[in-house]
Amino acid sequence: MQSALIAYSGGVDSSFLLKVASDVLGNQVVAVTARSETYPTRELEEAKRIAKKLHVKHVIIKTDELRNKKFISNPPDRCYYCKKELYSTLWKIAKKFELNYILDGSNSDDVNDFRPGTRAGKELGVRSPLKEAGFTKDNIRKLSKKMNLPTWNKPAAACLASRLPYGDRITRTRLLQIEKAEEIIKRLGIRQVRVRHHRNIARIEVPPADFQKLLTDHVSARLVKQIKRLGYEYVTLDIQGYRTGSMNDPLRRNMHSRN
Repeated sequence: MQSALIAYSGGVDSSFLLKVASDVLGNQVVAVTARSETYPTRELEEAKRIAKKLHVKHVIIKTDELRNKKFISNPPDRCYYCKKELYSTLWKIAKKFELNYILDGSNSDDVNDFRPGTRAGKELGVRSPLKEAGFTKDNIRKLSKKMNLPTWNKPAAACLASRLPYGDRITRTRLLQIEKAEEIIKRLGIRQVRVRHHRNIARIEVPPADFQKLLTDHVSARLVKQIKRLGYEYVTLDIQGYRTGSMNDPLRRNMHSRN
């Protein structure tokens, strides 16, 4: 490829991709991270630290998905509108730095998931080397550990808008409410958490192994009090535990019923 711009989130996949691209292409690689209300502050700071450690040129841009009416109406293909705007902006940056390609960190496991943003990538000529090479998430974690990348065992992350049921309007207030609620739980030493926002209900998803950390009397009482302060009336623990894309469950049920 000779040169590339990496759409860089600081997660497991894009950090591994950035490391390999940097090793292969040297200073012909630029990492770009989008700062927005949909992206947790903690993730942005971690992305900065890792890019600095890898000695890669790192550009932070500001995106404003909340000005896009199609995005904030929160349809099932919400990610398409977000990614289309992002990739269009990345191409302008790639041209400025005279880079040949835009790359993202999608892997071969993503083929089986509902990812409308992939369509935007295809339309705008974004390449996914990890997916093309058949790398699974497990492959990437193992190789990241071998390469001493701090992200090798990092929990999966996702846009804060993914905590809202489809059709519920995405607002700055709701995204901040979700981010603050998740930060409260992470301070208890729980690394993998989602707070699903059902209007006045906070539905907490954590791995079953972490249930007990939330359910001891002194912790649960304090947790409920802190999360209610954010504006929720009810605080619940989902006994199915954490799972990727649980907000897609209604879509899957509808697809099965039609079939």
